[in-house]
Amino acid sequence: MRLFIACWLFLFILGQAWAGVLTKAELARRFPAPLVVGDKEVDVPVWPLFKQNATATDLVGYVFESVDLAPIPGFSGVPVNLLIAINPQGSFLEVAVLSHHEPVFLDGLGEAPLFQFVQQYKNLSLKQNIAIGARTKRAADTTHADIDGVSKATASVRIINQSVLASALKVSRKKLGFAQGRDPDQLARIRMAVVDKLSVTQMLEQGLIQHVRLSNKEVEALFAGSPGAGLDKEGARDPEGIFIDFYLAYVSVPSVGRNLLTERSWNKLRNRLDEGDHAMLVLSRGRYSVLGDDFVRGTVPDRLLLKQDGLPIDMRDLDLELNLADTASLPTENNVVLRIISQAGLDAASPLAFSLPITRSKGIVYPERITRNVDLSYRLPARFHTTPQGSDASWRATWTGRKVELLSLLAGLALLAGALAWQKRLVRDSRQFLWFRRVFLLFTIGFIGYYAQGQLSIVNLTGAIQAAMAGRGLGFFLFDPMTVILWAFVLFSLLMWGRGTFCGWLCPFGALQEFTGKLGQWLRLPQWKIRPRLDARLKWIKYVLLAAILASSMFSSQLTDKLVELEPFKTAITLNFVRAWPFVAYAVGLLLLSSVSYKFFCRYLCPFGGALALLGRVRLFSWIPRRKECGTPCQTCRHRCEYHAIAPDGKVDYGECFQCMDCVVIYASDEKCAPLMLDIKRARTIPIARATVEESSNAA
Repeated sequence: MRLFIACWLFLFILGQAWAGVLTKAELARRFPAPLVVGDKEVDVPVWPLFKQNATATDLVGYVFESVDLAPIPGFSGVPVNLLIAINPQGSFLEVAVLSHHEPVFLDGLGEAPLFQFVQQYKNLSLKQNIAIGARTKRAADTTHADIDGVSKATASVRIINQSVLASALKVSRKKLGFAQGRDPDQLARIRMAVVDKLSVTQMLEQGLIQHVRLSNKEVEALFAGSPGAGLDKEGARDPEGIFIDFYLAYVSVPSVGRNLLTERSWNKLRNRLDEGDHAMLVLSRGRYSVLGDDFVRGTVPDRLLLKQDGLPIDMRDLDLELNLADTASLPTENNVVLRIISQAGLDAASPLAFSLPITRSKGIVYPERITRNVDLSYRLPARFHTTPQGSDASWRATWTGRKVELLSLLAGLALLAGALAWQKRLVRDSRQFLWFRRVFLLFTIGFIGYYAQGQLSIVNLTGAIQAAMAGRGLGFFLFDPMTVILWAFVLFSLLMWGRGTFCGWLCPFGALQEFTGKLGQWLRLPQWKIRPRLDARLKWIKYVLLAAILASSMFSSQLTDKLVELEPFKTAITLNFVRAWPFVAYAVGLLLLSSVSYKFFCRYLCPFGGALALLGRVRLFSWIPRRKECGTPCQTCRHRCEYHAIAPDGKVDYGECFQCMDCVVIYASDEKCAPLMLDIKRARTIPIARATVEESSNAA
């Protein structure tokens, strides 16, 4: 019953809706009089801003947090949280950073470039195509705006830009009537099971591939009567020549992609798309290309724009080479795959308005730029998409998109739980147990750690504390399903076996330390044998560090961000040692230290391990078998325990036990356990002694 209640409470807390950290009082401080902050709305997490005048109260705009609406994971795996305010016309009143964990701004460049970057959004409009880091910065107009990027932080600022636009577009659709007020949570989805066998000709006839062919003469006609007329000398020499021969395909639709691409290229594309993402394939030939001479791969092209319901939607180059199944009927000279992330809110059932801007420059020093657009409409036939379904929180899509990973994790956890529950069978053969442990630890490092990014951390606890203090739920964990499942299992294991299940079996960095420790012993490196008294004192360090980190989370998030770096998990596992050298040196140093002092960090310094040790006090079972001779007089297990978790009297300290099960193997071995060996010897000698006595009696 205790186990059921604890798990139910945990899942209930995680089920609470994502909410930000701001309060009405804090917003009133940020937006002082004459502005008035209204109550937070129920249907969408925004605060209205009003301005009181002599005759009425006018709506100035809405303010909200990006994590409430578009929690896009940053480079560190944690979403950047931004304060965003937009007016009723869709222009940005303010964009500010509330919190972030981007390593490049914490460790390298500092936060100043980040704050300067987000300030550029002020006065820009959602109706503009906002481009980052254009080589030739253009003057902003009603259709586009260029803002400066941050050198060496390209990935981070792109994610921030997506967070700003995706969350603001969601608010504008729901509250400002943009996109005809269509609910962004009720989107049509692609039918992935529908795969029609179609030729390129059939796809062109059905509109699944759109085609535009422009000659030099036709492009010149677009500029007739404008300052751009007559500027294309090359086109004038060959009026009938091809300016651009352009094909556009909704390639993430299976009936398009599987017919258009080779099987290998289709699989490659699907592996690069997350659940709910869309992809457009652009093929062209001629003098003009969607990718200009100064285009940087992986960025947003400015020669092909997309709008839906009048709102611009970013398309980013996937930098992916795909092979066509039929190269005879389509051009292959220039091709690009453009990705639209799920958070952008693209509706597969609504028309897509593409625009191909063609720009000419007149003048040399300060050239005048004249642009004409070639428009193209694309509508996916109804049989290839579902009708809009009800509200579907984006975290559900995350779980669906990682279905294979989650099933693999659940299978691994079920195997571990079964092995630990039937430990007698597991330790019956010591060599079999040794190989099982080695293979499972490799699974922990390779799959849970590096592949699935499932390293639990003290950051999970500090985030929960800060959320609770701000009066918000823990729903943000739902955007990381690996963490949710691991935490659910860890809570279960804390009740059953104590902290050792995670620390000894499921911690990727702990598994790395174990292997480096065994490697050091195999290489016969001198081992630092810590005396029991010093060992007992050193073990208190992790509790001191835990207290400092948890206390800081209640008063200073900035101090917490620094203190949690005592854990090397982010450096070694999350960032794969790709980080500033002091962090890498610290993590590598701990691994090297483990080769001469077995799992030194886990035993003495890990604050997360200290937290689990405290939580593990609710353990229901003392699962390590003991004999009456354990400790008095036998000391075999105590001397073999590399964690110093067994007292001289034979009692196990479960708060320091890492569940390596070496002592359980010894207990079951008639070749290692002294009391068992003695019992076996007695069992063999007693019958012989009785027989001798009986023979003596008969002789008498």
